Amino acid sequence: MALSKNAIFISSLVILWYSSNIGVLLLNKFLLSNYGFRFPIFLTMCHMSACAILSYLSIVFFKVVPLQTLKSRPQLLKIATLSLVFCASVVGGNVSLRYLAVSFNQAVGATTPFFTALFAYLATFKREAWLTYAALVPVVTGVVIASG
Repeated sequence: MALSKNAIFISSLVILWYSSNIGVLLLNKFLLSNYGFRFPIFLTMCHMSACAILSYLSIVFFKVVPLQTLKSRPQLLKIATLSLVFCASVVGGNVSLRYLAVSFNQAVGATTPFFTALFAYLATFKREAWLTYAALVPVVTGVVIASG
């Protein structure tokens, strides 16, 4: 059975995303631990600047997705809040790489869906299907065992 062009394209994107994540993670670890680079916030700023520039080029010149404008001040505040939280998350991850093994850093990151579900419930009182929570138990259990 031949794969469709769309399936190949999507598979290629996933492989590219996965590979680039591993590459960035290992490069950050090398810079912050082995090379002696002591500026995790500057490193985060470089990452964010590169992402902003490449995203803009992808939207404007390569038309990957349509350009969207902000529709209201509340929308701007929500996006700004999300941006600040994401930036703090990346800074925290980069700082932790200086002190933690990459494997432990990633194991802690694997618990993110659990805490996302927990905080989403606490913030919105919206419950997910019980299977969602059940699927998170082995992940968190595995992290606890691996961190052991």
